[in-house]
Amino acid sequence: MSVFITGEIGINHNGDLEITKKLIDGAVFAGADAVKFQKRNVEKVYSREDLDRPRESPWGETNREQKLGLEFEKEEYDEIDKYCKEKSIHWFASAWDLDSQEFLRQYNFKFNKV
Repeated sequence: MSVFITGEIGINHNGDLEITKKLIDGAVFAGADAVKFQKRNVEKVYSREDLDRPRESPWGETNREQKLGLEFEKEEYDEIDKYCKEKSIHWFASAWDLDSQEFLRQYNFKFNKV
């Protein structure tokens, strides 16, 4: 039996690739086998009422702006893919919706969390 360790990054990157790389580096240093992120289509996962709710954050004044500020798109995920390959660590993301699951397929993960 072997142990496989995944470092949960989730949205702790705060929408910042430099923070993301530091978190990946920390996982590598700690001996993790993989890091995991979260991917969601904000407009499909949350109700309009919830997204329009006021919420002060570094990304704006609504819950929508905060949620969108924490999401990565293709360009950022391509950079994560490249960086993880350079660091020899697996990565994957849990999809919160079908659109996100479809999006993530392009990276041919060995792992999937639904």
